[in-house]
Amino acid sequence: MSKPITLWGHAGGPNPWKVIIILEELNLKYDHKMLEMSDVKKEPYEKICVNGRVPAIEDPNTGITLWESAAIIEYLIETYGQDKDLTFTSGPEKFLVKQWVFFQASGQGPYYGQAGWFAHYHPEKLPSAIERYREHVKRVLGVLNKALEGKQYLVGEKCTIADLSFIAWDMMLPWMFGEAWAGLDVENKFPNYFAWNKRLLERPAVQAAVKAKAAVSKI
Repeated sequence: MSKPITLWGHAGGPNPWKVIIILEELNLKYDHKMLEMSDVKKEPYEKICVNGRVPAIEDPNTGITLWESAAIIEYLIETYGQDKDLTFTSGPEKFLVKQWVFFQASGQGPYYGQAGWFAHYHPEKLPSAIERYREHVKRVLGVLNKALEGKQYLVGEKCTIADLSFIAWDMMLPWMFGEAWAGLDVENKFPNYFAWNKRLLERPAVQAAVKAKAAVSKI
C-alpha cells in the first residue's frame, strides 16, 4: 500500500488545486499542507521549493521532491496512472497533450494571474493594466473555443490532463472579473469552451476539489 503524498499549497491559489484534481482522478492518498502566503518565501519551505511558490510535493514512495504544477502532474500520471486513461503514451496525441499542458502553464496561468492581481491586489488601480490582462483572458478563451470546435476534449476522444490542467484557473474567472463577469456572456460568446468547462466540472474528482477549495477559500 502506497504512503500518502504530501502536497504543499495555500488556500486561494489555483495551482495546488490543479494538482489535487489529478490526485483525486488517480485516487491517490495525499496530505494537503496549506501554508500562509508569508511563509512560502522563507525556511523551512524554501528547502522544499527554492522558487518559493506552491505547489510542491514530497512523495515518500519514490523519494522525489518536486515543484511546478505541470511537472508534478506529468510525474503523477507517469508514476501512478498505470492505465494512462488521462493521457496518451504514443503517436501525435502524446505530444498534443504536452502542447496543451504547456499552453496552460505559459498562456493561461500567467495572464489569469495578472488579471487577478491588477483587479484585486495591486496597490494602485490601473485601468489600462486591468483591461490588458482581461483582454488576454478573453484571447485564451477564444483559443480554447476555436480548438474545441466539433470536439468534446482537446486531444482525442477522451478527457486528459490537457483538459484538466485548465480547470483550477477557470474556476477563478468570476472573481477575476467581478461585476464585469456577467457582461462577458461566456455561454454565448464561447459556446464550445462553455460546454467543455461544464463537462469537466461534472467529473467527481473535479467536484471533490471544488468542494475542498470552497471549505477553505473565498476565491
